[in-house]
Amino acid sequence: MKLPDFEYVAPASADQVVKLLASRLGEAKVIAGGQSLLPTMAYRLAQPALLIDLKNLAELNRIVVEPTGVVLGARTRWRDIEDSEELKTGHPLLKEAIIHVAHAQVRNRGTVGGSLAHADPASEMPCIAVTCGAEILVLGSNGERLIKAEDLFVGPLMTSLAEDELILEVRLPAWPADRRWAFKEFARRTGDFALAGVAVFYDLNEQNLACNVRIGVAGAGSCPLRLTNAERALNGQLVNEQTIQAAAMAASEQVEPLSDLHASAAYRKSLVGTLLKRALEEALNRNRLDCQRG
Repeated sequence: MKLPDFEYVAPASADQVVKLLASRLGEAKVIAGGQSLLPTMAYRLAQPALLIDLKNLAELNRIVVEPTGVVLGARTRWRDIEDSEELKTGHPLLKEAIIHVAHAQVRNRGTVGGSLAHADPASEMPCIAVTCGAEILVLGSNGERLIKAEDLFVGPLMTSLAEDELILEVRLPAWPADRRWAFKEFARRTGDFALAGVAVFYDLNEQNLACNVRIGVAGAGSCPLRLTNAERALNGQLVNEQTIQAAAMAASEQVEPLSDLHASAAYRKSLVGTLLKRALEEALNRNRLDCQRG
């Protein structure tokens, strides 16, 4: 389908992008990889009068892994994350989740900032951001501000970003080397949007009990969310068949998905529990699995 008419600019700095957004409030859209924006334009779901290309903002394309955490520039592509050796230990959950993003052609162009701004509740990056307690640095006419991931997403394809704000980077907390983790999702075909996805991680205390449990879900509501009831079922407990089953049941009961052409609400509720059970079983055996893969 033919795209609607639009103006095109490629500024040399983030400040210039913000000035353009502010001068054309509600009429301008930022484009990086274009993997979400261009299809919505083709279907006339979005008809911006001005496209602002970030291709000249090389400083937004970076991956920084430090003891304090991981920083992803907004123009970081999924392929960059897949290819990063540092992220194998710096944030393996992120690397695992990104493998599930669409197809290789999309991962070659799609970006971190684009996914967060698009705010598809079935997408992997928003789920990882919420699960891990990420912070998103944005720049607007009033300067920079940090937004907690849980406060960024307010509905399907809706964020708390102002119309003149640009995502600069995503900050993920530090990742302990001995953390247990897993990511599971289910789609009808490889590369399709997931019917549901689950991200999980936890640490072990000196008594070998689970602590700092974080569980997030995608595709089971209007926004990615943490499954706090399932987290409570595991925190302070020995992770075994009984506690895994309790957490899975709590997860199914907490989510409130909608029915659509692809799956009923009841199916998605059951699917979330099944995916969490599989994820926790994999996380429990993480050290053995890593040794086998290594």
